Amino acid sequence: MRRCLRSLSTRRHRLHFSSSSSSSGTGSGSLYSFLQPSIFKPFPPKSKPTSSTPPSSTSPSPSPQTQTQTQTQASLESTLVSSLQSESHQKQTDLAWRSFKSLTSLSLLPSSPSLSDSLISHLASLADRLSLKRAFAASIYLLEKSPHSISLHTFSSLFQAFALTHSLHPALALFRSMLKNRRFPPFSIWGPMLIPMAKMNEAGFRAFLRVFEENCRAALDERMECMRPDLESCNRVLDGCCRILGSVSDAEKVLEVMSSLDLSPDLSSFGSLAYLYAFTGNESRIDELDKLMNALGFSNKKLFFSNLISGYVRLGAFESVSSVVLRALKERRENKSNIFDQDTYIEIVKCFLENSKTKEMAALIIQSQELEARTKSIVPNCSVGFGMMSACVELGHLDKAHNMLDEMSAQGASIGLGVYSCILKAYCKEQRTAEAAQLVAEINNAGLRLDSPMYDALIDASMTCQDFQSAFSLFREMREAMLPDLKTSYLTIMTGLTENNRPELMASFLDSVVDDPRIQIATHDWNSIIHAFCKVGRLEDAKRTYRRMAFLRFEPNNQTYLSLINGYISAQKYFNVLMLWTEVRRHGADFDRGLVDAFLYALVKGGFFDAAMQVVEKANELKIYVDKWRHKQAFMENHKKLTVAKLRRKRNYRKMGALVAFKNWAGLTT
Repeated sequence: MRRCLRSLSTRRHRLHFSSSSSSSGTGSGSLYSFLQPSIFKPFPPKSKPTSSTPPSSTSPSPSPQTQTQTQTQASLESTLVSSLQSESHQKQTDLAWRSFKSLTSLSLLPSSPSLSDSLISHLASLADRLSLKRAFAASIYLLEKSPHSISLHTFSSLFQAFALTHSLHPALALFRSMLKNRRFPPFSIWGPMLIPMAKMNEAGFRAFLRVFEENCRAALDERMECMRPDLESCNRVLDGCCRILGSVSDAEKVLEVMSSLDLSPDLSSFGSLAYLYAFTGNESRIDELDKLMNALGFSNKKLFFSNLISGYVRLGAFESVSSVVLRALKERRENKSNIFDQDTYIEIVKCFLENSKTKEMAALIIQSQELEARTKSIVPNCSVGFGMMSACVELGHLDKAHNMLDEMSAQGASIGLGVYSCILKAYCKEQRTAEAAQLVAEINNAGLRLDSPMYDALIDASMTCQDFQSAFSLFREMREAMLPDLKTSYLTIMTGLTENNRPELMASFLDSVVDDPRIQIATHDWNSIIHAFCKVGRLEDAKRTYRRMAFLRFEPNNQTYLSLINGYISAQKYFNVLMLWTEVRRHGADFDRGLVDAFLYALVKGGFFDAAMQVVEKANELKIYVDKWRHKQAFMENHKKLTVAKLRRKRNYRKMGALVAFKNWAGLTT
């Protein structure tokens, strides 16, 4: 191992391959099943001559035979061309294939390489099993007869088709045939496409690995730069040796390949080796790998630690997992950064929980918190506790995560805010708001403080599921925590109560926060409550809110009056409108057409014509247009039988004068 790792950074040498890289038999079983039934079915035997006389050894004159063969080839190629140029129906494809087979039966090749390319590309594009068999067979045949009759572009298309259909062994056999016939393909047209397919199972990867070694040997022996794999591809092959095969010898052989190709390892290379050595429990090589990384100047070991954890998890070495986590914390370069990604935390948590190691997991979080406490600038959502609890929640174990808090408390640990916050977020997401509110109380009792965004999220979740009491409780604690920004949660509560038609809660809530200078209460907040009360017919509560509003020196506006007027009209309480008009007339208002029209309509329906004419005078004074037709209709619907003579008999002269004035204004006959 020392020699192998040292060679990565200090020396380069020629690659030596073992006998296992021989091409014989690799994937032959899979390839045989792929090609069955045989593509080149035998042609019917030619009829035997009736004469028993053996054929003459003297060849016939060449001219007629050559001419016939030429004509036959031309005819077959013409059929092949026309079949490929037509629409891609199966019958045309079969005809093209039969034409090609007829040529091969005569030991002939298409006269134009482009014709061979067209046939193979067409078959590869169909991507069904029969077409791929035909494309493979044609390629092998042409490689044997004329290696350069197929373009690299066509080979690339065929490799792509094999990759799409997960046909690994035919692809490897095609590569070997190219190598055998000295048609050296660039690694880029086959390697990157086959690696993912090869890594799907151990047998397939072993077969690919042998072909990969053959490719690299040919690249060096033939000095074919295009056949050299790049560092990324080598890393993917190395990763397969480490994770799929779990083979130290195969991994080190790939390292030698990389060294021979003058490719230096990177963080990905060391990460794969870290996984392998952790999985095989080889601590000495892990130490050696760590020292080499330091010597080469790799200071960011996040990937290295993550892969160590993955290897130890697969091995089931819980103590080693904990050791790596704590070591990573000690070596953290930037205090505010995450030491692992979420996938690593999920691996850790899954390993502990599936093996009933709850106490060990709690102990790891406690130890992590103790180390993180020495770094004052640590961000809660970058802590190990936050990462592990988030992973626990993501795996669907929210209740187990909360139980972990109890376990940590039982061990006498002070729990960090990051550990709490991820559970709170999960409660928000699942709308378990009562439990969230209770947990917030525990957090506050522990001397910790949530920020405004967390409270905002919790309150929003509470209002969404109509848990108003939890929302009020959270908002109260938010105020007591002296957080400066209360606006978002205040609006969330008010909006939610409005949408759910709960004006009594709105009034109570507004009254409880009206003296808080951090909340900017305005007239529209009171208007919302008044409108909501009027909407549900609770007019006394609306009036009481209006009085409370005025007492606290909030100026009512047109919307305030409109809500009250419409509420009174709905309940046919026109006298209340008269009282409101008297008050508004005395104190003044910013009259507009809507307010004038609302007052006039209500007063006409109530029969208060004196006040109605006062509204008309106000409209004339302010030059506000009034639609007389609407109010004429209101009079006809409610006071059709009211006449001046009837009022005269009752000696109600004031109302009589007002009635006459209104009729004259509205254009009604007296």
